[in-house]
Amino acid sequence: MDLDTRKVNFIRDFLKLESEKAISQFEKLLKKENKIDSSLEPMSISDFQKRIDSSVEDSVNGRVTDANDLIAEIEKWR
Repeated sequence: MDLDTRKVNFIRDFLKLESEKAISQFEKLLKKENKIDSSLEPMSISDFQKRIDSSVEDSVNGRVTDANDLIAEIEKWR
């Protein structure tokens, strides 16, 4: 199912809602999403290159976390 179809289906379901609480939650979520989207700006090529250089330097100097170690750490959060 494409995005436009999903949106139309969502709107149809939304219009059937009778719960004030559910509608309030959707309003909060929409405001939060719009705020996040409006605060995102593209990174400049220069900033992107600096981030790459910094990441490579971290890797060369052993300042990295193994994926398995990260997963184990995340499991402790629960």
